[in-house]
Amino acid sequence: MAWALTLPAHRAVAAELTVACGPSGTDVSYCFKYAQQWAQKKGHTVRNFSPPSSVPDKLALYRQLFAAKSTDIDVLQVDLVWPGLLKDHLLDLRPWTRGEESQHFKTLIEGNTVQGRLVALPWYTDAGVLYYRKDLLARYGQPVPSTWQALRDIAKRIQTAERARGHSDFHGFLFQGKADEGLTCHALEWIASSGGGEVLGASGEITAHNPAAAAALDMAARWIGDISPLGVLNHEPEDSRGVFQNGHALFMRNWPYAWALMQKDDSPVKDKVGIAPMPGLQASGGRSAVGGWQLGVSRYSKHPELAADLVLYMTSAAVQLERAIGGAFNPTRPALYEDRALIAANPHMPALRTIIDQGVIRPSTLTGLKYPQVSQSIWYAAHDALSGRMDGDEALARLKKRLQRIKRKSWSSQTDLR
Repeated sequence: MAWALTLPAHRAVAAELTVACGPSGTDVSYCFKYAQQWAQKKGHTVRNFSPPSSVPDKLALYRQLFAAKSTDIDVLQVDLVWPGLLKDHLLDLRPWTRGEESQHFKTLIEGNTVQGRLVALPWYTDAGVLYYRKDLLARYGQPVPSTWQALRDIAKRIQTAERARGHSDFHGFLFQGKADEGLTCHALEWIASSGGGEVLGASGEITAHNPAAAAALDMAARWIGDISPLGVLNHEPEDSRGVFQNGHALFMRNWPYAWALMQKDDSPVKDKVGIAPMPGLQASGGRSAVGGWQLGVSRYSKHPELAADLVLYMTSAAVQLERAIGGAFNPTRPALYEDRALIAANPHMPALRTIIDQGVIRPSTLTGLKYPQVSQSIWYAAHDALSGRMDGDEALARLKKRLQRIKRKSWSSQTDLR
């Protein structure tokens, strides 16, 4: 008691917190920088933890640390599909948010809420978008397509014309068809935008096998070897971006990160690219898979209240706006998309507001620890259809059986408290 009385009443005991930002210069500039700002304002110190760059490796490391109840990390980055996997190891942030979650996209807050607990706050978001060559559409007098049929017709016409001009390796449409999480996003977009639902219903029922969903996979399969090269079956985002940015394609489905890279001074397509919502079966029916990263507090943090305060600072409107203007990170707060400075720096961002708000959320929160098996089953079904091993109906019939085996009695039949 005597020791407590010797402390100045106006000073709090300094603490050291660790935030998992990363090893690169971008991570330091657009993550750790803000953690340091918070520390200076609050009189604490922060340390940067560098997890693996690979998303699966990062998740594996986090789960290893959590299994050991390690106190090594206070604040960590959480992929949008992780809340259901990590729920038992992340604190409920609602006691500290003071209603701040209402300022974020509703779909993102729902994705971060597990069994009524808000286990992370959105930090920046992503959604699938359609990139297109403005100059080529103008050259051939074609509009930006709003339906899949229009995209195929325009892509085929301009692909044929460009190859006739000597551009033999020109393609109409690029996307990421590698059998991984990215293809799950694509499949959910195709199915949802074609009236096939979202694979799992709101209460967990399996709705994947239906005629509209099968037709969506068959549609995408017909692109291979027609407007899309066989190589897209192994494309990740950077593979598609490299081909598109070098001027070898008309349309590309990718994430918003590619915009800043294509606008660099040494980019062959600088100022020639536009961004539009994903097409749909009907002109108003396009849907985009939503992704992005959140910030959560480890259940094993020695300073949970301070860690929560750091999360609130780093996800604040001021920090998100600065990150959006300087680094093109898409805010998770709808109001920021009306900011004039943000629009001047990133003219494409206002269009993203509606895309994100109406986005398709992967069923990770619903399926919890079973989500990796669920996602793998979805991407296997999509890849089987794309590669011609089976048609859409066959692929989805097999997917339904796999999901039934994974679900058994309940999606929430497992916990991860170890």
